[in-house]
Amino acid sequence: MSRWIIRVHGRVQGVFYRQTALEKARQLGITGFARNEPDGTVYIEAESDENTLSRFLEWCWVGSPSARVENVETETVESRGYREFTTN
Repeated sequence: MSRWIIRVHGRVQGVFYRQTALEKARQLGITGFARNEPDGTVYIEAESDENTLSRFLEWCWVGSPSARVENVETETVESRGYREFTTN
């Protein structure tokens, strides 16, 4: 089990990015959360196996239909054992 911190830059707030991230994460069986940050990014903590997280990361570069993703940063950190995926 791995946990990735993912920070998504671009036009990602106010375009249903978090909601579609929630749907995609639940579809893939990923746990964690997504939240808007004051700097305009979306911050995601995602837990699953590496292969599933890689598939989710590919989705993060696309996002919701109205999003315009400019950059995605990732960092691997220690797992926390989240039980579900939520949005804050």
